[in-house]
Amino acid sequence: MDTLKVDSQAPDFKGLDQDEKEVNLSYFKGKKLVLYFYPKASTPGCTAESCDFRDNYQRLLGKGFAVVGVSADSIKRQKNFAEKNTLPFPLIADEQLEIIKAYGCWGPKKLYGREYEGIYRKTFLIDENGKIELIIDKVKTKASTEQLLEALELKNK
Repeated sequence: MDTLKVDSQAPDFKGLDQDEKEVNLSYFKGKKLVLYFYPKASTPGCTAESCDFRDNYQRLLGKGFAVVGVSADSIKRQKNFAEKNTLPFPLIADEQLEIIKAYGCWGPKKLYGREYEGIYRKTFLIDENGKIELIIDKVKTKASTEQLLEALELKNK
């Protein structure tokens, strides 16, 4: 599979969120979509990142952005995570790793010298026409919104 690049077409996706509602890319046509991938619900980094998007949600909506999170957690786990942190946006439960792999967010990782397969923390900004406008590979979990908006500003200069 080719690595996704800026200006390439975003892979179509379809999945169920924490409320068992279907979410797919075509729902966001005409809007910018912040699609972020995180390793595991309710872990410190993923909570910080998701809460940063929550805290800046109205600001993002005001700029015409929608927000969707994706991890391999179950619907139940996503629901608990969303409720505990009052997350106002969909969290897709991609237990089969279909969306995660389509976006190149799965592969070898290292932790404490141990190698394993896991989810890469990445953020994609998809434009109104379904093209990838921005990819952030090294996400600052506590400042993910600011990082995204600054990268977008730099890109558009």
